[in-house]
Amino acid sequence: MGSKIIGLDAWLQTPPGRYLLAWERSRFDEAVADIFGYHALQLGLPQLNTLASNRMPHRWLGCEPNGSTSSTTHLPADFLTDFSALPFSEASLDLVALPHALEFSADPHLTLREVERVLVPDGKVVISCLNPASLWGLRQQRAHLYGRMGWGEPYLPEAGEFIAYRRLRDWLRLLGFEVESARFGCYRPAVMTEAWLERTAWMDGLGQRWWPIFGAAYFLVATKRVRGMRLISPAWKARKIVATAPVSIAGKHANTLASRDK
Repeated sequence: MGSKIIGLDAWLQTPPGRYLLAWERSRFDEAVADIFGYHALQLGLPQLNTLASNRMPHRWLGCEPNGSTSSTTHLPADFLTDFSALPFSEASLDLVALPHALEFSADPHLTLREVERVLVPDGKVVISCLNPASLWGLRQQRAHLYGRMGWGEPYLPEAGEFIAYRRLRDWLRLLGFEVESARFGCYRPAVMTEAWLERTAWMDGLGQRWWPIFGAAYFLVATKRVRGMRLISPAWKARKIVATAPVSIAGKHANTLASRDK
């Protein structure tokens, strides 16, 4: 039996998909609530309103043309665009949310470059990704291996490439971002039923304590840093100090000699 391809939209309606969305909804609500500005943008994943708790006056949802946005459970997209060519001018956005947008992008590094371009200095990018170094990631790798032999089904939705946490941090640093915070979550095993997910709920607390970096998903907040530039005028050299002639100061000893001469 051949492997069955699972799409993101269908997978998010499964018990593990709903479990992941609930965890990410809490993380986004916490992260964006205290980010201030005027313009915020979410790219992809209309199943989740990542900007719900943000108070910026202008908020948009952009999706790719091949994404599914017609379901009544999805947020209505404000526009369709290629994530590597955003319809915004340079340094015009204060916040960009990327819920799994990098994994399903044809060129995730180019997408990050475009996000860096449209963000203002000290603007924020908030990212969530599936973690390949997790129980879920290991099951997905095993399914791919078995799929080559004609059997086995993938556990996670098919994507261009799942990005390791350290790799994403390196990309952000190269683009001038400073990672402010990072969290891992969803430590329950790779099961498909609601009953087993509930039975293994205790693994969330255990995982955060004993294997924190091996959660099924990770979440990070990064800030765009721009190094300051100072203009140098033609008179930038320090002024030379003009030496002055020494001046004798009459002290107590000189006054004494003058009185003796009298």
